[in-house]
Parts: sequence; structure tokens; C-alpha cells
Amino acid sequence: MNLILLHPHELVWQGDSDSRIDSAEAILRDRRFLHIQSIHKAEVGDLLRVGVINGSMGTGTVKHIGSNSITLQVVLHQHEPPPPLPVTILLSLPRPKMLRRILQTAASMGVKKLILINSYKVEKSYWQSPYLQEDSINEQLTLGLEQAVDTIMPEVVLKKRFKPFIEDELPAIANNKRCIIAHPELSAGICEASEQETVLAIGPEGGFIPYEVENLNAAGFKTVTLGTRILKVETAVPVLLSKLF
Repeated sequence: MNLILLHPHELVWQGDSDSRIDSAEAILRDRRFLHIQSIHKAEVGDLLRVGVINGSMGTGTVKHIGSNSITLQVVLHQHEPPPPLPVTILLSLPRPKMLRRILQTAASMGVKKLILINSYKVEKSYWQSPYLQEDSINEQLTLGLEQAVDTIMPEVVLKKRFKPFIEDELPAIANNKRCIIAHPELSAGICEASEQETVLAIGPEGGFIPYEVENLNAAGFKTVTLGTRILKVETAVPVLLSKLF
């Protein structure tokens, strides 16, 4: 945990709205308290790097350590989180346990929009997973932000019907953007780095079926490959992001 992320409602601001500086107090009792206690081994007076979800960053001075809580005096002074990657990922819904790791990786690498889509190889049971609940998704995204020292929470959207999404919604998302399908196909192009706004479609292990590739191609997507080796999706995501940006 390289950044202690705070929710806005956890901050108790000092002074009134006219006179206050960006200084507040926060009391932590959850895994963050345990991490600060056991990993940072913080003592009263120590400075920790903190940030507010979708807000600024700054420092938290350890004011008090109790048996089950820690109190931080928070001062916010850094307003710019790291720049995001100019990418929207369309990801064929992976196995739930793998999804958790992918969400952390995507958040830590600067992805700010992830659309989970259905495809032929996605098992129906995946869509019933408790890991798709909003709280569970946000927990994994938070872990990624803490790792990368970022405060801006990515957006995750669920789309359970492939064809209606491709035909009705994708054109607006893909408009005036570089559109790419990552697919293990020998005739596909190679990945090239660019700072252009990109929509990146990643299928299940082994790739999309031909029908799905054809639909994406018809929507303006160009097929690229990482080579002949079939990678796990959780491996392909960071490799693709590294090559494309």
C-alpha cells in the first residue's frame, strides 16, 4: 500500500468553510489501520502519503494509535494524480478470480474505463459471481490505486449481451479512436505504441470466435497479435498496455 486512500465522508474538516485550509482528521479502523500498524509500523508523528478517492493527495500525520484504530491529521496539497492511459478496455468477462487480479492491474496501470462484455466462450455462471458486485469491484480497483499512488477511481461497466452492445453502443464509444482487437492470429498486425485515444478489445483465452471478430472488424476494429503464444488474460492485459502506450 503506497497510498492510504480515504473516502470523502471519512474526513472531518477543521474550521468553518470560509476559514478552513485543506486539513482534516480521519479515523481508520479497517484493513488500512492493520496495514499501517503491521507494515508501515507507524508511530505517532510519522508522515504517511494519503489521497482522497476522486480527489487530491497529500500527507497524513499519525496523531493517535489505539488498540483498534489510528487517527490521521490530513493535509491535502497535491492536486494532480498520475495521468491516465488514453484507453477504454472491452474485456470478455474472465473467470471471477482472474477478474479480481485484472481489475487491480488495470487500475494500477492507469486504465479509467473497463467494459466487461459477454462472448461465446464466457460461461453463464460468471455473470452470477459475487465478485461482480459494486463493492467487490471497487475493493479491487482501490487496491490497484493504492499500489500506483492514484486517486481517480476507474469506471467499470457490465454488458451481458454481445450483439446489441456492438451494434447499438460501441459505435459511439469507438468514434474517432484507434480501435484494436487483440487476437492470437498469425495474419494479424503487430502492436504499435501511440498516445492516441484507443478502444482495446480483449477476448477470453484463445481469443474471440470468428463471428465476434467479424462483428468487431465491421465496427472498425483492427486485429493485432502478441504472437503465436496463447497468454492468460491477466498476462495479456499488462503486456498489451505496455506495447500500445
